Amino acid sequence: MNPKTPERPRSNDRNEADWLDVVHRKVDALRFGSVQIIVHEGRVTQIESLEKTRFQSTSRDDSGAQ
Repeated sequence: MNPKTPERPRSNDRNEADWLDVVHRKVDALRFGSVQIIVHEGRVTQIESLEKTRFQSTSRDDSGAQ
C-alpha cells in the first residue's frame, strides 16, 4: 500500500447499491440540474439534487419595434 494513500474502508455492497440506486433515480427525474454526492471519510453520506427550470428567452426586441 502507498503510504500517502489512506486505506479506504471496504464498502458494504448493499450500501453501495442503495446510494447508486438513489443517484440513478435522481438523475432520471431531472431534465435540467445537478446531482451532488457528499462523501465523509470515504463513505457516501448524502445525495443532493438541484433542479433548474428553464424558460425560453422572449426578447422585446424580437417584435421589430425600436
